[in-house]
Parts: sequence; structure tokens; C-alpha cells
Amino acid sequence: MKTMRKANRRKDPEWALEVFDKAPYVTVSMTRPDGTPYGLPLSLVRKDELTFYFHCAVDGEKLDCLKYNPVVSLSAVSKCSPQFEKEKNNFTEYYHSAIAVGKAEIVDDESEKIEALRLLCQRFLPRHMTHFDGAVARSLGITTIVRIILTEPPVGKSKP
Repeated sequence: MKTMRKANRRKDPEWALEVFDKAPYVTVSMTRPDGTPYGLPLSLVRKDELTFYFHCAVDGEKLDCLKYNPVVSLSAVSKCSPQFEKEKNNFTEYYHSAIAVGKAEIVDDESEKIEALRLLCQRFLPRHMTHFDGAVARSLGITTIVRIILTEPPVGKSKP
């Protein structure tokens, strides 16, 4: 396989945030209490330039990891297009990707939990918002909301 390296294009933080907004899942990487890595794709929603949310059960490995070390890494791909460039006889991949580092914390405030759930539902199931209030009434007590605040600007890259 012939490799021809074409420079990746670094993008500004706003562009990187758009990658996170468009990605169906964001991989959140954290550290287990034994020091080993733990990463998984989650449905995240962004509130503003620094704040992301996800939801989970009230206990489990994610929460154990975050209690041990709240520093997380986020990574997302919003475009992935493998290509064979016939004219160059070259295999490549076009992509849009972003990474960020943040600190995670459990949300205790009920109004913020509801706001985060509303943002999540509006992002992933906007046509079903008429059922939102009933779902929150049934599940708020058994749902954990995790807030991630970015601690450094996100970085994005793309290849055309």
C-alpha cells in the first residue's frame, strides 16, 4: 500500500465543538481505581462552550472511575469516509475529529439534572418531547447526571 501523507488541518475550538455536536456518540475515557484505562462511547450533549452532560444509572463502573479520578478525555468523529484515490493509487480516509480534556462531577441539583435531561432528549429525540415530563417524573430518582467541564480548549482535526 502506497502512503502519501497529506497534512491534517488543525481547527479552532469552535469547529471542534461542532464535531462533538454532530457526533452520535462521544468516547469518554477515564481511569479505573486500579489505574487501568476505561473508555466507552456515550450520548453526550453540550450546554455551552465548556459544559457537557451524560446520564447513567446511580451506580456502576463509570461512577467508580469518576470517584477515583474525575479527569476525563473526550474524543469524537463526526465524519469518516475511507477513500481509494485512484489517481494517486492511494488508500486514505477523510475525517473530522475532535478531542478535549475535562473534569467530571455528579450533578446533585434537581433543576440542573432536569435541564441536562431536557438537553439530552432535545438532541436525540426531539420529536418525543411531549413525553418528557412524565419520563422525568418516573426516572429522575434513579438517574445520575454527570457534568463535564472542559479544562482546556478542544482541538479538532480534519482531512478534507
